[in-house]
Amino acid sequence: QVQLVESGGGLVQPGGSLRLSCAASRIIFSINAMGWYRQAPGKERELVAHINSGGGSTYYADAVKGRFTISRDNAKNTVYLQMNSLKPEDTAVYYCNTGASGINYWGKGTLVTVSS
Repeated sequence: QVQLVESGGGLVQPGGSLRLSCAASRIIFSINAMGWYRQAPGKERELVAHINSGGGSTYYADAVKGRFTISRDNAKNTVYLQMNSLKPEDTAVYYCNTGASGINYWGKGTLVTVSS
């Protein structure tokens, strides 16, 4: 069973930064694309950023372009989300996601709260 464990969430003031990490296990990490999603209270889960297996291709939602950066370290089986210039509307639970053998896997999420 693939396991994804997110960490790095917390409370931060507007304009601040956080770096989320997602450690993957029981998966051939280097061949899997990875994604970060978020779900704010009362809203649907949405894709925030995506990175291909080699790390050379990335995608960002318009709401986070220029502020967030997704990266990965295949030697550590870890994907990161660097979040800068955080806004109150970035408040959400952030989830790590990947697919393997036709199955979609999710972590349990890490809460990011942006508030003064």
